[in-house]
Amino acid sequence: MTEATTYQTSRTALRIENARLVDGTGALPVDDAVVVTDAAGVLTYAGPAALAPPATGDDSVLRVIDAGGRTVLPGFFDCHTHLAYAYGSPPGRRAELDPVLVTYDTAARLRQTLDAGITTARDLGGLSTGYRTAVETGRIPGPRLHTAVRIISHTGGHADFRLLDGTDLTGGEMAELADTVDESRLAVRRTLRAGADLIKICATGGMASPYDQPEDEGLLEEEIRAVVDECRRHGGKPVAAHAQGTAGILNAIRGGVTSIEHGYGLDAQALEMAGERGVFIVPTLSTVFGGIDKDAMPEHHYRKKVRWSGVTKENIARAIEQGARIALGTDAAVCPHGRNLRELGHLVDLGMDPMAAIVAGTRTSAELLGLADRLGTLTAGKTADLVLCDGDPLADIGVLGDPGNIVCVVQDGVVRKDLLPTAESVGTTGASATEAR
Repeated sequence: MTEATTYQTSRTALRIENARLVDGTGALPVDDAVVVTDAAGVLTYAGPAALAPPATGDDSVLRVIDAGGRTVLPGFFDCHTHLAYAYGSPPGRRAELDPVLVTYDTAARLRQTLDAGITTARDLGGLSTGYRTAVETGRIPGPRLHTAVRIISHTGGHADFRLLDGTDLTGGEMAELADTVDESRLAVRRTLRAGADLIKICATGGMASPYDQPEDEGLLEEEIRAVVDECRRHGGKPVAAHAQGTAGILNAIRGGVTSIEHGYGLDAQALEMAGERGVFIVPTLSTVFGGIDKDAMPEHHYRKKVRWSGVTKENIARAIEQGARIALGTDAAVCPHGRNLRELGHLVDLGMDPMAAIVAGTRTSAELLGLADRLGTLTAGKTADLVLCDGDPLADIGVLGDPGNIVCVVQDGVVRKDLLPTAESVGTTGASATEAR
C-alpha cells in the first residue's frame, strides 16, 4: 500500500446465525441458517443451523452476528452503470465540471452503490480505470469494478455528443468514434490500451442521443464482427452492445456480442437467436419504469420515451416468460444511483418470480462478468460477498430496493456497511459491532 489514505477495514472471520438464507442458486430458502466465513474472506459454510460446524471460540477475530431472522443473500451485481455521471446530468455537460469535483462526486456514488447492496458493478461508459484500482487497493470504498472506459459508436451515433463544430462536450471521456471495419478495430485497441475490462459498442441509436432514433442501426454487422474478433485476439474480452431497436439487436447477436443492453425491441427471432448463442439480456428496466417528465427532458428524449415505453414492457415480459438469460442492470445515472435493487421489482412486475429475480441479480450476473467461480452464490469456497436485509424479499421484492433495509454489506470478507444494533452483533471476544468495524 502507498501513502494514499485507505478506507479498507480488516477482514474478520464471521459467523452469521439466526438468518434466513437465500443463497442465489435458486434453491428454496433455509429459515434457520448459519453462514460462516474465514479470516481470508472465503465462505466455509452456508446452510441449516443443525448441520453447521460448531463455533470453536478459539479465533480471537471471530465475529458472531445474530441476524435476528433477517434474510442473508449474496452480494448483488449491477451490470450496467454509469458511475462517472450524476443522475439526470447528461454526458454532454461533463466537460463543464471541475475534474476534482467529478472525482469526489464519483467516489461518493461508488459508496452509495455499495451501501445499496451492490458489491460488484460493471460500468459501461465514462469511468476511468483509476476508480477500479482505487477500490482494489482500498483507497475508496465501492463495488469491485469492471469498466468499459469508453463506448464505440459511429459518427452521429448514440455515443457521439459532439457539437456540429466538432466540440466534444464529454471532454473526450465517453466515446471512440469508428466508421469503418478498420476504424472499429483501432477503436477496440485504443480502448483496451486505456485498460478496459470489456468493450461496449452501439448497435443502435438511443433515447438521449440527439442525432438518432432507438430503431436506427449503429455499427454495421461486419464492424461488430471486427470488434468481437479484436476482443478475441486480446484475451477474449467480452462485448456489450447497446441495442434497442430490433434490427440492431439482430446485428449484434449475429456479430457475436456477449450481452444485449436494454433490448427494448427484442422480438421472437432475436430471443430465439440469443437463446441459441447464450447471449445475455440486460434490460435496464429502471429507465423504463422511471418517471417521464416532459418539463425536465429535452423534447427529443421525451418523445422517444413515450413512444417506446409500452412496447419495451411487452417485449421484456415475453423475454422473461420464454426464459431469456437475464442479468441485472439499471443504467444508473439515467435512473438514480443508490437505488439499484429497485430493478428487481421491475423484473417481478413484468412476470419474473422473486427468486428468479434474485438469481438474475446474483448468479446470472456473475456468469455474465465471468466471476461465477467465486461470486454470485453463497456456497462454500466462494468469496464472502453478502448482504443482510430487513424483511422477506421473496414475499415483497421491493424491500431490497430501499437501501435503508440493507442493514449489513460484506464484501470480500470485509464488513463495509453495518446498521445492525450493537446488541445483535457481538464478537466472541466481547467486542461490540462498533469496535469491530
